Amino acid sequence: MNHLFSLKSICLALSFVSFSIFAKEASACTSVIISGKFTSDGRPLMLKHRDTDFLDNAIVRGKGPLYTYIGLCNAGNEKEIWSGTNSAGFCIMNTATYDLKDDDIPDSLMDREGLLMARALGICRDLSDFEMLLDTLSRPMGVEANFGIIDAFGGAAYYEVNNHSWTKFDVNEIPCGWRVVTNFTETGRRESRHGVDRYEKAVSIMKNSDISKLVPLDLINSISRSGLPICREISSAAIVFQGVARGGRPEETVMWTCLGWPEATVCVPLLEAQTIPSWMSPHGKEGHAAICDEALYIKKAASPDGVSDLCRKVEAVYSDDFSSQLSSWSRGETSLSAFSDKYKSLLSLIRKTYLDYFRDYLRK
Repeated sequence: MNHLFSLKSICLALSFVSFSIFAKEASACTSVIISGKFTSDGRPLMLKHRDTDFLDNAIVRGKGPLYTYIGLCNAGNEKEIWSGTNSAGFCIMNTATYDLKDDDIPDSLMDREGLLMARALGICRDLSDFEMLLDTLSRPMGVEANFGIIDAFGGAAYYEVNNHSWTKFDVNEIPCGWRVVTNFTETGRRESRHGVDRYEKAVSIMKNSDISKLVPLDLINSISRSGLPICREISSAAIVFQGVARGGRPEETVMWTCLGWPEATVCVPLLEAQTIPSWMSPHGKEGHAAICDEALYIKKAASPDGVSDLCRKVEAVYSDDFSSQLSSWSRGETSLSAFSDKYKSLLSLIRKTYLDYFRDYLRK
């Protein structure tokens, strides 16, 4: 059975399965996709700065019919994924919209974006797979959102999706090589737009950036840690997906993850096939992640400017080392087992350095 036939069968089967678990999420995210055609290494970048009422987030591992994945979830609800990457190098995220819904579908049948993204991570390897999923899901789909996707085949696109239809915007075809999306769409009602102030600030930042030289931490520092209106009280995480160049190995896709309030947490490079650190995973009855709890605690105890500078200092300790290790493995100079051992050591270094730098803030 080839991939296309198996995927179509799965999509058709899913079209008859209702999304039975849902949660109303008040979200107002900011996002950017940069085409790999414009980066120095050919790797696309995709930022999601997450704003939500659900401040307790964690990273979980999942398994779908075709692919395994890692993703961001609300603590205590691992069935809904709010951004993630899978073993095929397919990465997905969303921003809520409030200008696309054109029907009277009740709220009880809406807000299924997290479930749709979990489904997509389990069965999609590229943009065309996602489009097939959208085409075969039963209507109403229960979504009103922008979905951002990059894949291991050079794909980079946004999709404006409502209950019945979708519109694609290919970032590879944009002359400047990037696109900012917040909480409105090109095809929706102009009078219902949200997040225009965050859109304008992010666009201004991008216009003043040399995208050929940008690395993931640049997006975190310039956008997610840029203060109001982007980083605010309801900001709960920031992620930059660093895809692979067209034809590259999917397992080299990196999910750079700030778990918790971005001003008070550090950006950890995660890979789907490698260890998820225990301090980013759900624990206890409520499924909280330790570093997210710590970031929320620091958020209440410190001024944003002071702690964001500390975050940058922590990241400086390990970011270059990780990039060097990844490049060595990519070139075949380091075996997978050796890379995995070094990666585990690096995660331990990240944890120790973070706790050392923030020990004064974390004292009870």
